Amino acid sequence: IIAANAGCIPFFKGGLQGCARSMPTSGALDLVAKKKKIPVFVTPTGWKFFGNLMDSGDEKYFPGKPVYTPFLCGEESFGTGSNHVREKDGMWAVLAWLQILASKNKDESKPLVSVEEITKAHWKEYGRNYYCRYDYEGVDAGKANEMMDGLKAKCAELKGKEMKGMKVDSAVNFEYNDPVDGSVSSNQGINIIFTDGSRIVFRLSGTGSAGATIRLYLEKFEKPSGNLDGSQFEVVKPLAELALEISDLPKLTGRDAPTVIT
Repeated sequence: IIAANAGCIPFFKGGLQGCARSMPTSGALDLVAKKKKIPVFVTPTGWKFFGNLMDSGDEKYFPGKPVYTPFLCGEESFGTGSNHVREKDGMWAVLAWLQILASKNKDESKPLVSVEEITKAHWKEYGRNYYCRYDYEGVDAGKANEMMDGLKAKCAELKGKEMKGMKVDSAVNFEYNDPVDGSVSSNQGINIIFTDGSRIVFRLSGTGSAGATIRLYLEKFEKPSGNLDGSQFEVVKPLAELALEISDLPKLTGRDAPTVIT
């Protein structure tokens, strides 16, 4: 929503030149970037990948590369930032939203335009990405890796397959080729994308002595003409059932429910 309303923010008065999200993050940003013809990058989880994009074209770091600043980036844990600092900046994000609210409420004689109204107007233009994350914490690391290895092996056979009324467009073990420094980051998570724009993502987070955390990201896209007022937790349930079926997570880990749902 910040990207869609970037023109309201003085820092972006010349227009966004680039934006990025981590791979597990909702693809809502991609829809805005496509409509506004802004380069968009999908990176592994980790702020350092955003930093390279911010430094692209800087004579001190990556001369001769394209310049993507002013730049907007964010990740699924709600970290949001821009090229004024090489880290997520919650205060900046709040100020950006306040600026958007101010721009929508210039006439004091009219009723207040709320965050909810801005959000719903955004959905009516771009559609809604229902999004949810299931965390399975403290899973045996060996079992978690066995599950991920099984998913990697299934990727090729999943493409083009129809399941629960949806068709798989692509299924990959996500790899990022950094366009700035040329580095390659492999094994960054399983990304299953359906033809309607919905997604299932599996990623491991931490494999220490306390066990691994399996993060399951569920994203169901609804067009602007569709149902935009549902509960994300209910809307993604069929995707969750499909994800558990594909991964054999309950069988391999012994878990019949996530530790946390966000």
